Amino acid sequence: MITQDLYDGWTLTAVSGPVPAELAGVRVRARVPGTSHTALLDEGLIPDPYLDRNEDVLAWMRRTDWAYERELVLDPAAADERVDLVFGGIDTVGTVTFDGHELGRTANQHRSYRFDVRALLRPDTQRLRVDLRAAIVHAEAERERLGHRPLAYPQPFNMVRKMACSFGWDWGPDLQTAGLWKPVRVERWRTARLASVRTHVTVDPDGTGRVRVLVDLERSGLPGGDAPVTLRARVLSADVAVTVPGTATSAVVELEVPRAPLWWPVGHGPQPLSDLTVTLATRDDEPLDSWSRRIGFRTVEVDTTPDEDGTPFTFRVNGRPVFVKGANWIPDDHLLTRITRERLAHRLDQAVEANLNLLRVWGGGIYESEDFYDLCDERGLLVWQDFLLACAAYPEEQPIWDELEAEARENVARLTPHASLVLWNGGNENLWGFMDWGWPQELEGRTWGYRLATELLKGVVAELDPTRPYADGSPYSPGFALDDVHPNDPDHGTHHEWEVWNRVDYSAYRDDVPRFCSEFGFQGPPTWSTLTRAVRADDGGPLTKDDPTFLLHQKAEDGNGKLDRGLAPHLGVPAGFVDWHWATQLNQARAVAFAIEHYRSWWPRTAGAIVWQLNDCWPVTSWAAIDGDERVKPLWHALRRAYAPRLLTVQPRDGRDELAVVNDTGGLWQGTVRLSRRTLDGATLAEVELGLAVGAWSVGLFALPDEVAAPDDAAGEVLVVDLGDVRTVHTWAQDVDLRLDPDPVSATVSPLQDGYRVDVTARTFARSVTLHVDRLDPDATVDDALVDVPAGETFSFHVRTSARFDAAALTRSPVLRTANDVVVPRGATAPAGAERDLQQSR
Repeated sequence: MITQDLYDGWTLTAVSGPVPAELAGVRVRARVPGTSHTALLDEGLIPDPYLDRNEDVLAWMRRTDWAYERELVLDPAAADERVDLVFGGIDTVGTVTFDGHELGRTANQHRSYRFDVRALLRPDTQRLRVDLRAAIVHAEAERERLGHRPLAYPQPFNMVRKMACSFGWDWGPDLQTAGLWKPVRVERWRTARLASVRTHVTVDPDGTGRVRVLVDLERSGLPGGDAPVTLRARVLSADVAVTVPGTATSAVVELEVPRAPLWWPVGHGPQPLSDLTVTLATRDDEPLDSWSRRIGFRTVEVDTTPDEDGTPFTFRVNGRPVFVKGANWIPDDHLLTRITRERLAHRLDQAVEANLNLLRVWGGGIYESEDFYDLCDERGLLVWQDFLLACAAYPEEQPIWDELEAEARENVARLTPHASLVLWNGGNENLWGFMDWGWPQELEGRTWGYRLATELLKGVVAELDPTRPYADGSPYSPGFALDDVHPNDPDHGTHHEWEVWNRVDYSAYRDDVPRFCSEFGFQGPPTWSTLTRAVRADDGGPLTKDDPTFLLHQKAEDGNGKLDRGLAPHLGVPAGFVDWHWATQLNQARAVAFAIEHYRSWWPRTAGAIVWQLNDCWPVTSWAAIDGDERVKPLWHALRRAYAPRLLTVQPRDGRDELAVVNDTGGLWQGTVRLSRRTLDGATLAEVELGLAVGAWSVGLFALPDEVAAPDDAAGEVLVVDLGDVRTVHTWAQDVDLRLDPDPVSATVSPLQDGYRVDVTARTFARSVTLHVDRLDPDATVDDALVDVPAGETFSFHVRTSARFDAAALTRSPVLRTANDVVVPRGATAPAGAERDLQQSR
């Protein structure tokens, strides 16, 4: 196998559509992988689509057709040699020609394409061209042909196999990229090649690891193509070779590894990975092709055996039940070809640092790159992989059926080696949509994708990857027909909780005890430096939440209204934009932590929580914990605390508060817990010590002793609970009802080699102390946030920065913030600092 990568030498031309006059017919240098957006950006011909209102400025690109071209000089093929042009991914509706000969047509971003060009080769310069039709035009034509299918957004993304969120989402821009988004290469080969390699990895009860390597071969169809070949597989001490007859196009190699090293999710054990190599050679040992991946030995299942509470959805890895501490994952940059391994490594490190153990790759995005799954394997981050169907009714007619089967087969086979992958899921919210979003009336009997999820995709997984579980969708009630049990019933399988955020206060999270919550979340704006870099007011003045530019970067329906209604019962709604920005970030963090602590307190009845969402794909107000410029929002700190291996939280049970002691570690958690009921000013009203012990991977519930179970004055008291180095601070009233001092802290700064230490001392109870260090240095970070500091105590923050600035700015607003200084007491119309806040925003 001889490979030539075709990265350079390409040109891009806009060939039709609403193209600006200055770009019509212009040939632009283009690099592959790339898209029309990245090529024009690289040449400075369009503005950054992520800034200001440029998304609208570039709307013309959505309906433009493009052509990629380059010259090739290829040696003619030998008599026994195949020469293929291989496209890793075409975005999306394309026609591929070579020297004027049409090689094929494409309409699926999520699969690769291979064309045999040996018969076309000449000993001189030849031209390769890919014409790309606007995907939206193709999708509209398919809608006309097949009939409308209901969906969550106006444009028919369900009519073309392209990343759904490319057409815009309630957190993403509408750019509708076009391009060659994965590598293009020439492959020259003889006799046979490895067309597909799948691995089925299992572990016997005695610890013996078993690897079943299933190989599909493509024969050249040329002289020598029907010769017997040798297939060899090696991993650790196992090395097995088999002879594949010349008539065969598939083979299986079985490997056995005694005492195989077990791979575990992060927090449950190590992640040993072993090199698996597969080679193809002639009978004379002349190499023909090779393949290698790292595998991990582990077993996985999802327990859905009905019990007295309904139908569980509990992951078991190596036989051990695992509480899923997860987040939903979207493409990390809307312009996909800019996502590097380094960027992914940083994001996944942020996930692990926030104590996550699972990422759900959501069905409106892409099947992620090998880099993504490799990095998850290394970190022990479990992966729940959606098939790419989201929030829409999908036709079951051709060509959608065959295209979906082709992409599923390719990607299931590709991803089988990855130990991190633990679930295939048939789509996002489609079963729920059919039941609750008025689809039957709109469909009028037309197909909507039920068979895609329950027959096609389930069958592909059963055939190609039987070692992993499959779910029909999310949300999903296992074992029940749609008319028997609602797919979003919290008592059965997976549940999405969107009444909170859309309609009710976040206190309603406690109204249900779902078996597994695979989506829930709350919005907040990006960090200040991200926001002010990307979003500037139309009039050049200070930003407001109603500014048209700000609203273009707030995609949720009535998003700001929901933010304000969510603030009102807890913090009130500040008048100034700077305060509003901080308050909405804080409320986002509070809402999500409230849900997670509730869910974790109910383990093992509730077996997992997957917050919407970890990451952003551009600068936007969204549900993400990490914004589009890769900075962590306060929510990230809330996730790290709420998903910590050991957690203390006060939760209601049967009309009384109890202390939930959550031990998500492999050791016994025992010690003396100190419960102290104090005034906001620091006077101790009652204090109790209790000895307790909670087993590994368990939750203990302990009734609060009477002395500390209830306040004498809810507006003026807190409960401080300490067990070892773990603390929780509980209030009996919302911040709007607490008598919080608006100026509760003093602070001092000490220089460190890599930044500063900021010591914050509370004169009175200081709620959610946070340093917004990015305001002083966009690259600065701080080690903690959202810290409740009781009166008389000091908490130290470590700020890491290489920048020089006035260190005293770390001790005052708008960098040093608390809930105290932003809360609008019930009955008040604006916080005391509102006018100062408005000045700061200018």
